[in-house]
Amino acid sequence: MPPFDVVGVGLNATDTLILLPHFPVYAGKMPLTREIVSPGGQVATALVTCAKLGLRTKYIGTVGDDQRGRIQLDSLRETGMNLDDVEVRKNCPNQTAYILIDQSTGERTILWHRDDCLALDPLRITEEKITAARLLHIDGHDTAAVARAAEIARQHQIPVTVDVDTIYPGFDRVLPNVDYLVASSEFPARWTGEKDPFRALELIQNEYHMPVAAMTLGQYGALARQQNQFIYSPGFAVDCVDTTGAGDVFHGAFCYAVFENMPLPEILEFSNAMGALNCTALGARGGIATFEQARDLIRNGRRHSHPDFEQRT
Repeated sequence: MPPFDVVGVGLNATDTLILLPHFPVYAGKMPLTREIVSPGGQVATALVTCAKLGLRTKYIGTVGDDQRGRIQLDSLRETGMNLDDVEVRKNCPNQTAYILIDQSTGERTILWHRDDCLALDPLRITEEKITAARLLHIDGHDTAAVARAAEIARQHQIPVTVDVDTIYPGFDRVLPNVDYLVASSEFPARWTGEKDPFRALELIQNEYHMPVAAMTLGQYGALARQQNQFIYSPGFAVDCVDTTGAGDVFHGAFCYAVFENMPLPEILEFSNAMGALNCTALGARGGIATFEQARDLIRNGRRHSHPDFEQRT
């Protein structure tokens, strides 16, 4: 049996959260309420979620050798995650993000930077690194590297989940080896040129023959297509403090639920619950819930449904 349940290849970032009473007007000026340094990043946060849910996890990526890089590594180590294949780049700043949080709504605006010195070389993605796990989770940023990882996974019949939010050059090399596409709400339309989300998901799934093509819908939950059928899972209404990291936690919960062989409707519902609960605290990883807390929200929480998606599924 492989030593790990989930291996992830992709981004991490160290965030500076800037809390504001409300979002400023253009060219305006206002005092901030609070400033917090907090670790985050797409794949890294998804893996932290998996680890906190009890899975054995391994992260493959790069970090800078600055203070932000050390903060990130310390956070990952605390979960017991395997970091043997994390490369610390000398004289290189870690990926950073400045996140403006509107305290009146919990919504955030992200300003980010990733230096070229953090690029992950696809030649560093070897077969033994990917086959050490039973599931692979990737994003799209270092496209050649994640394409190589997905190709190896497909050769060894290892399921691949992907978190993608924008168009990356060469991403068409990744999609043929993906089993579970979970894209942002904008990605399907941008990729296909089809504005209707149902039709866009159908086009992607038919072209790349993936078992599941899905998209997150923020507060309204998620939409997925499997076996020629659409499944809509409403979001959950919570007291939102900060939406940072909600999508990344959703993806981590999705990986966990796939690993546990849940049916797709349950996968989406569980992932929605975990993402919503993360919004009840500050930071990308501030509100990662337990399995029991997610189940309680599923049993007792109020759904936040969108009628357009309800009516068409």
